[in-house]
Amino acid sequence: MSSSPAAPPPLAALIDARYGAATGIGAGIADNPMLARILDRRVQRRYRAEPVPDDLLDALLACAQSAPTKSDLQGYSIIVWRDKAKIAQVADWIGNMPWIKDAPVFLLFCADVRRNRLLCERHGMPHGNDNMDTFLNTAVDAALALAHFSLAADAAGLGTCPISYVRNHLAGIRELAGLPDGVYPIAGLTLGWPEGRRPYASMRLPQGVVVHRERYDESGMMAAVAAYDAGRARREPLRADGLKNMKTYGPKEGCTWSENMARQESLPERADFAAWLRAHGWGLK
Repeated sequence: MSSSPAAPPPLAALIDARYGAATGIGAGIADNPMLARILDRRVQRRYRAEPVPDDLLDALLACAQSAPTKSDLQGYSIIVWRDKAKIAQVADWIGNMPWIKDAPVFLLFCADVRRNRLLCERHGMPHGNDNMDTFLNTAVDAALALAHFSLAADAAGLGTCPISYVRNHLAGIRELAGLPDGVYPIAGLTLGWPEGRRPYASMRLPQGVVVHRERYDESGMMAAVAAYDAGRARREPLRADGLKNMKTYGPKEGCTWSENMARQESLPERADFAAWLRAHGWGLK
């Protein structure tokens, strides 16, 4: 089994690396291995041909189930695929992520209202919450489980990458995983031992854009985003031919992060998602 990852740098350096700028955050905090692992985590898309031991995988799943859950309802399920043919089928559907086939494990994190409907039926009660609130609660529960799994995998020296594109192929994923009505995929997650050089830490928006003290305040947001665009272009320049919605907008030299996000958000994605949910057991009232 692979050895544990090397200890990461001190917290302040990791925080500055995450934001791509000197922040002054964390300078007075004693080194903390858990905080350091979270700050230093990376998305991993390259994997060695080495299996993940069953006992380790089960421990990571226990970490996923240690996540907070709304009212102890535990409204999610996790499908685990080791079958290479199934993993390859997912990669083939997506089309532009062939590296998914190299992952020895693929997990599908699902929102699940079916289990609690069955519990109501078992105890002779109606399920009175086929509504948007339950949809949100189950989605959040599944996302929290995915996040806890990812952090645990990273601490164990494994790599992960979330795959939202599974929702582009709902019918196929539903059949491949045998999902009943009331269960839908939030995201997939590749899992394996990292191969090659370690990926860079994705640069994040400054706290002044994302974090609001006492009340929402967007007064300096666009100026801060412009500065972030400039810093990110220096550190992680975008390829002119690798931008969002190329068929509509084409390539563009010097495209910034914010413009690329606007390119993505300008066209609808998964417009039939709500209709698919209603057809498969979600009230959304």
